[in-house]
Amino acid sequence: MFAAGAAAGALGALLGIGGGVFLVPLLNLVLGLPIGVAAAISLATVIATSSTVTAGKAGRHLMNFRFGMVLEVATAAGSVLGGLTAQLVAQATLQKLFGLVTGAVALITLARSGRRNVIRDPGVDPGALGGSFFDEDCGEMVVYRIRRLPLALGASFVAGNVSSLLGIGGGVIKVPVLNTWCGMPLRAAAATSAFMIGVTATGGAIIYFLHGQMLPAAAAASILGVQLGSWAGVRASPSVPVRSLKLLLAGVLAVVAVSMFARGLR
Repeated sequence: MFAAGAAAGALGALLGIGGGVFLVPLLNLVLGLPIGVAAAISLATVIATSSTVTAGKAGRHLMNFRFGMVLEVATAAGSVLGGLTAQLVAQATLQKLFGLVTGAVALITLARSGRRNVIRDPGVDPGALGGSFFDEDCGEMVVYRIRRLPLALGASFVAGNVSSLLGIGGGVIKVPVLNTWCGMPLRAAAATSAFMIGVTATGGAIIYFLHGQMLPAAAAASILGVQLGSWAGVRASPSVPVRSLKLLLAGVLAVVAVSMFARGLR
């Protein structure tokens, strides 16, 4: 449990997607826990990952708090609905849904691996919800603008729903959507998502706990591992090129998608 949490936390912090997308398959496929229990433990660790990453990146201006709180309204509503729906859906159905969602996100991320959403003129107005930060890849301050706000809100609702339904934190949907269609650079999208997923996961985690699917001892071991892994991921993130992060994200998601979908067919 500790080792699985550490691996999931490192990848989740590095890519801004919470670690649940890695932890749920590890707990379900490798350790044999029912997917409902795995989702409950994963949501608890997502809260821990969010706290660590938010604290580690708070001073680097990567997190867009204004935009994040706008999206969190839609995400929280989806999270509560997903937590309730999860109690009515069969485990095999959840596994196949998990595989389809992660597979689609892997293809989108791979298709966008060579594109960036930065404006290399710090004097440009970012708009009401945009922002600026120091980009390690460019070596200078860059600006970005938010586009297609309705799409971002819709994706956030779906992310919240899938987060509670599958225990994956929601960042696995929000980060690719914000980066691909809403004009947000990957590093900013990852940091903002990491800030949001803690709030998102709380609603779903409470519902799982009330249904008796949260195992405190297992969750505690996983959370300790996630805290260690998240710290390592935050430290390593600035030195990894954006294109490498996107390719890593797409590759890991593809492996997870195939594994979970195949398990759902058994």
